[in-house]
Amino acid sequence: MIKKISHIGIAVKDLNEAVKFYKEALHLEVEGYEEVKDQKVKIAFIPVGETRIELLESTDPEGPIAKFIAKRGEGIHHVAFEVDGIETALQELKGSGAQLIDEKPRMGAHELKIAFLHPGSTKGALLELCERQKEC
Repeated sequence: MIKKISHIGIAVKDLNEAVKFYKEALHLEVEGYEEVKDQKVKIAFIPVGETRIELLESTDPEGPIAKFIAKRGEGIHHVAFEVDGIETALQELKGSGAQLIDEKPRMGAHELKIAFLHPGSTKGALLELCERQKEC
């Protein structure tokens, strides 16, 4: 079911300041930026090998990233696993007792189908499943 870790989402208050650190201190390059309006977030993509870091800044004080930062502070928001057949993966996980945030996949950044699993059933981590629709 799981092919690899696709990305690690990190919630940040200021995308420009976060990007500056990754570029200057870690010598990593930003691959691109994207805004996902329905998720109220701006994202900077930073490749590290086959995995990406996604720096996530809220575009709305009521958005999920803003609420996460208000409650927990900046930091790791989620880990995303790439899968083949996200609908089947969600059915299998639900059948095994996993609590799904998304019963059906929705569109995320990079034109990925995405769905989240509730941290209550994953031992505290917000996990995302994603499936490529095309190479990104």
